[in-house]
Amino acid sequence: MKTVFALCILFVVSCKSNYVVSQHIIQKSNACPENSVCSIELIPNKTIEFKVDKFGIVYPVISEGEKTLLKYTFNKNPIAKTQDSNYTEIIYAELDSTITELDLTDDSLQDVKLYFGRLCYCKGATGYYPIKKGTFKLSKASNSSIKIDVNFKISEVPQIISEIRETITLKSN
Repeated sequence: MKTVFALCILFVVSCKSNYVVSQHIIQKSNACPENSVCSIELIPNKTIEFKVDKFGIVYPVISEGEKTLLKYTFNKNPIAKTQDSNYTEIIYAELDSTITELDLTDDSLQDVKLYFGRLCYCKGATGYYPIKKGTFKLSKASNSSIKIDVNFKISEVPQIISEIRETITLKSN
């Protein structure tokens, strides 16, 4: 009888947790390149779509929805007294409203609409691009947090950020 009870307890404890993000979570990144500011956000009740303008430039459209957006932002500090020295990279992923563990590679990265954005005064080398080569992993870090591990390479434009390793504290459901 004790063995059955112990197995039941082990089963309950080892079950994967599902997380629901009920409010906008934003935290400063722990691993940001020097001379820059990075943040990671989980934005509930949104959806993202990538559209193309008349010049062939891809841009995101965020609207109300039933998903949770993951947004990682890298902002390089502008050069003092220099116009047009702003430089930003953004990584977006669209997650289910109930966040579960994920392990995606290459072509399956588009299951979460994983995109890289480069925003700068960089003629011909700015915009948003689908990430087609890399890995995207979400895993349980504790009863109230998830670990995000992303590693990718974009061939269309130069990039500074190629990996994200963060832990975000959530409310468990």
